[in-house]
Amino acid sequence: MLDIKIEACVESVESAVTAQAGGAHRVELCTNLNIGGTTPSPETIAQARKHVTIGLFVLIRPRGGDFRYTLEEYETMARDVLAVRTLGADGVVIGGLTERGEVDQDGVRRLLEAAHPLPVTFHRAFDASRDLDEALDVIQELGFRRILTSGGAPTAEAGIPVLKRLVAKADRLAILACGTIGTNARKIVRETGVKEIHLRASRLRTVVDQLT
Repeated sequence: MLDIKIEACVESVESAVTAQAGGAHRVELCTNLNIGGTTPSPETIAQARKHVTIGLFVLIRPRGGDFRYTLEEYETMARDVLAVRTLGADGVVIGGLTERGEVDQDGVRRLLEAAHPLPVTFHRAFDASRDLDEALDVIQELGFRRILTSGGAPTAEAGIPVLKRLVAKADRLAILACGTIGTNARKIVRETGVKEIHLRASRLRTVVDQLT
């Protein structure tokens, strides 16, 4: 299982450095994980870039709550994406839905344009969409590199059947499994076929020991 990529979710430069030392291949930098994560400060991004050499992806999200954003919020996120590029991030993590629970194609396309040519992950707004298979098709067509998902379930383990289906269906992007992954990492990887997993940095050592 040496080819499994591990992304650690971190809220600080210290945690990013620790994740790198612990075997993570990439970090997702954010803040306010207690409300699902929001965009970290420019200073935190700059310092993280200075201290880690592994992949540095930055969450772009202006607030907690739902994923239905106003035009003003999309403009804020677009400016944040441009700022993150200048700070040296390797990629960004974005997402957005319409009132109907569909992928907000106009909104996220604006963010994709701002991010180009960086690779972009569609975050867990995906799991809140009304139809995961339909959302996957749209996200692939838009050009995202990966989707962060627990298969629409509270945890990745509970979402194993759906994750397996999504992996089989995805032919232009990676499924990045998430949701309380720890001692169950080997099971999730074996039963779904995912090649990438996302977890809290505190669980990193447990997962690395299983997968190497």
